This record gives sequence, C-alpha cells and structure tokens, in this order.
Amino acid sequence: MRASYALLLGLVIAGPVVARAEDSIVLPKNSWSFEGPFGTFDRASAQRGFQVWDAVCSSCHSMKLMSYRNLAGIGLSPEQIKAIAAQHTVPGEPNDQGDPTTRPALPSDTFASPYANDKAARAANNGALPPDHSLIEKARFPGAEGADYVRALMTGYTEPPAGFKVPDGLYYNKYFPGHLIHMPPPLTEGAVTYADGTKATVQQEATDVAQFLYFCSNTEMEQRKHLGVRMVGFFALMCGLTYAVKRRVWAGVHH
Repeated sequence: MRASYALLLGLVIAGPVVARAEDSIVLPKNSWSFEGPFGTFDRASAQRGFQVWDAVCSSCHSMKLMSYRNLAGIGLSPEQIKAIAAQHTVPGEPNDQGDPTTRPALPSDTFASPYANDKAARAANNGALPPDHSLIEKARFPGAEGADYVRALMTGYTEPPAGFKVPDGLYYNKYFPGHLIHMPPPLTEGAVTYADGTKATVQQEATDVAQFLYFCSNTEMEQRKHLGVRMVGFFALMCGLTYAVKRRVWAGVHH
C-alpha cells in the first residue's frame, strides 16, 4: 500500500515537470481553411503541396495508406491521376519463371514507396527510419495543430544557440522535440515550379505541404462535417416537431 502511495505521489510530482518540458516548444499558430465546423480543404494549396511532396518528400518518406485515386479529393481529374500514377513503378505479378517484376502504377495502387523495406530505409538514412506520411499530422497532434507542427518543422532549421552541440549527421531544429533531427532541411527556395504560377518560397512550400498532409490524414473530413451539419439540422427539426406535438396533446389539460 505504501509503495502504491509512493508511486502515485511520484507521478503527481513528475506530471508538471513533463508538462513544462513539452510546453517549452511553442508552435506558431496558423490560419487554415479546414478549421471550424464548416471548414474545407484549400484544394489549390493541397495540389501545390502534393507537387512538393512528390518532388521532395517522396524520395525518403512512404505513404502506404494513400492510393493515387485519393488525389481526386484535392481536385485532380482522372486523367491527371492516371498520368501521375504512371510516373511511378510498383511490384507486378511474377513472370513465368517466378521472378519479381515491376509495372507502372495504376490509380488504384497505393503510393509507391522509396525503399523496399524498413531495413533498406534505415541503411540509406544512417539508421533513422523516415516515418510514413499517411497519418503523420493526425498522429502528431489533433486537429489543426498537426498542420502547425509540420509547417513549423519544415521552417524550423536554424543555427543552434551558443553552447548547443550538434553531433555529426544531425541537424538543429527549434521546433523538433529535443531539437536534434536526422532529416536535413528538406525545402529550398524554388524547390519546385508551381503549375499555377505561385512563387515557391520556403514558407509557401511548407504551408502547402502541411495542407496536403492534413488532407492525407483526414480524407473524409468534408463528408464528415457535411453529415454532422445535416444531423444537427435533423435533430433540431425533430426537437421542434416533438415540442409542437407535446403542446397540442396537452393543450386541453389545465396545470
């Protein structure tokens, strides 16, 4: 019993310390189109974000839960999706000798992974495993905070403060927990040429990637919100009808 009380007391005392350690990193708050009960995806931004992700991020990170056909959700046409998928190769059926083959991806295929397996990914990244991006924002933080985190992380590479030692193979990022990250700065000015003519600054690229990754983590968001609004309207109507029926049924009863 005493041991249990001691453990509980230790957790109570340690709780604020952990909270203060986490609160030491304050993410910049951004305004996102998908926030609020009526929020929607900024499809132009998400399309630019996919362009950056495909050109930069996909060389290290996988997207195992996303299919190319899901890109219809950010406004791409079936023809565009087919063309994008065909640029990538995926494992095909074994040939007559049983040897593995590859083929151009189809819209129904999941995004092609840059590495054959996790061991190959670690070997290519000094032992670090690049996380899968399918649910990266939802996994890190709830709601728009996930997008805030991704945007901050992409723009958080700075010179370390005086006395802070950065080991070889690591980089200083002021928004990453512990501030030491294996990933080198992924974005550069003009890393891509946006199809819509938007200037590709690092801040713009980071914003667009965060918008796209939020879509990947919440592909059903707009349908969920539309259903929620309809259900609220339905229950409001039923509540009104129920009240009206109650008034009529009990109208002749004196209280």
